[in-house]
Amino acid sequence: MDSLEYHRIITEILQEYAKIPYAHRSLERRLIIGEDHKSYALFTVGQLNNKQVHGCVLHLEIIGDKVWIHQDGLEDGIADELLNAGIPQEKIVLGFHHPDLRPYTGFAIG
Repeated sequence: MDSLEYHRIITEILQEYAKIPYAHRSLERRLIIGEDHKSYALFTVGQLNNKQVHGCVLHLEIIGDKVWIHQDGLEDGIADELLNAGIPQEKIVLGFHHPDLRPYTGFAIG
């Protein structure tokens, strides 16, 4: 599986998350895909109780032949969805974990 296939899988999954509406209609999700098709970020933006909301929900990046998950704010996490879509476990790095912990996750260490 090459980076173009990773790009297709990641884009499809994140586009579905971007479509999910918030209960608070003043909030919305914004999906940003880098021009190089190797960086992905899903943000929550808007106003809630007269305060600006701007937070990164997901940040993924294709580095070499691996998919790095730098930020995962989903309730169930995105790693299982990547696995179910066909990306092998040894090609996914849980980058939000400290490098010393990654060998115990069952995923790639980097």
